[in-house]
Amino acid sequence: MKEEIQKSQHYEIKIIDMGEGGEGIGKINDFTVFIPDVLLGDRVEVCLTKVKKSYGFGKMVRLIEPSPYRQEGKCVQEKECGGCQFQSLNYCKQLEWKRKKVENCLTRIGKIENVTVAPTLGMEEPYHYRNKAQYPIRMVDGKVEIGFFAPKSRRVIPVTDCCIQHPINSQIIQRVKDFLTQYEISIYNDESHRGLVRHLMIKTGYKAQDVMVCLVINGKHMPHSEALVESLKELPEIKSIVLNHHTDKTPVILGKDCTVLYGHESITEQIGDLKFKVSPLAFFQVNPTQTEVLYQKALDFAELTEDEIVWDAYCGIGTISLFLAQKAKKVYGVEIIPEAIENAKENAKLNGLTNTEFYAGKAEEIIPELYKKGVVADTIVVDPPRKGCDEKLLETLKVMAPQKIVYVSCDPATLARDLAYLTKEAGYSVEEVQPVDMFPHSAHIETIVKLSK
Repeated sequence: MKEEIQKSQHYEIKIIDMGEGGEGIGKINDFTVFIPDVLLGDRVEVCLTKVKKSYGFGKMVRLIEPSPYRQEGKCVQEKECGGCQFQSLNYCKQLEWKRKKVENCLTRIGKIENVTVAPTLGMEEPYHYRNKAQYPIRMVDGKVEIGFFAPKSRRVIPVTDCCIQHPINSQIIQRVKDFLTQYEISIYNDESHRGLVRHLMIKTGYKAQDVMVCLVINGKHMPHSEALVESLKELPEIKSIVLNHHTDKTPVILGKDCTVLYGHESITEQIGDLKFKVSPLAFFQVNPTQTEVLYQKALDFAELTEDEIVWDAYCGIGTISLFLAQKAKKVYGVEIIPEAIENAKENAKLNGLTNTEFYAGKAEEIIPELYKKGVVADTIVVDPPRKGCDEKLLETLKVMAPQKIVYVSCDPATLARDLAYLTKEAGYSVEEVQPVDMFPHSAHIETIVKLSK
């Protein structure tokens, strides 16, 4: 007789897999249970919190037998913060799981047959790798707190130190917190949309060790800002202090306008031999070490011989474009954010590259328009946001029919969806698939794919 599964009952479950968000997956006979805060290989006692027809959700009551892949996490706030779902999982096992995640998406969603996904390229030292942090600032029990939002909540978890952020961040957090407390600066409230200070953003140029501090405020001016500048200037790495003005009632972190309080309006980051100016609003990959690995792989997949015309869709501030321009005859870049395009043009000048041309607008509109005017690409690189490529852009790729497409993806599911179109509708074959671990200890994975006509 089949066991009846009921809510609030306790079961002993072996964790046999991990889900897309890093949650554990176990079975009660054929009934699937999703459980947070457990690891592959754990045997746990679980209380079911929600029961559907063929699956349910539960919470761990007791760890009966730990996974052989468990390790001691470096962060004491790992469970509260939720930013590093896999910190207690052996790093080699993390890389293996991420490779399987990509493979499963390509076969299940994309229906790509006989696909070979290469082993994930990981880091030698997968800690303190992030060059950007965004901390909400809120009042908690009458005290100013700076940290991260708890999972699925607007509750701030105070951060004393973070083992994936740059070590200098903890010093900056303390100085900003002391300033806000000493001068009784009002702190933003999500519900009332009142209060001045909303977020602290820190950007770091890892090669030069230059640091930018950006305070996001719900207004135009910061009282006693000169005192904040004097305090932060004592840290010699800080080369830029900026106010970002964000007065809209929205969960978006940054507003459109900035005021420089000290130093420069941007800092410099270096990837390989190329230098890039990074402004407060510019998007830049958060892991500079692995960005170089990723972009070098994109260059390898493009197989350029200095005679090709290349399009870089979703080019941002021109990072991939400039890598490609070192080996291509001409590179065209397109990005929807005008400020990013201005950064891309500046970065081309900064690196002495004259064979690039950048356009502000939607890739799905700009590329077809220039194609009609005779701009034909041998290779197209796409690096879309998490939602994947726009349908119109995919249709344009089909019409333009470049010999190679290099697809850089931050989401295996939308990657698989787009590859299904490119292989079944546009006549491309998947030649190589390479995951790159840009976000150690999290469930996220970057993937780069080479497609040939």
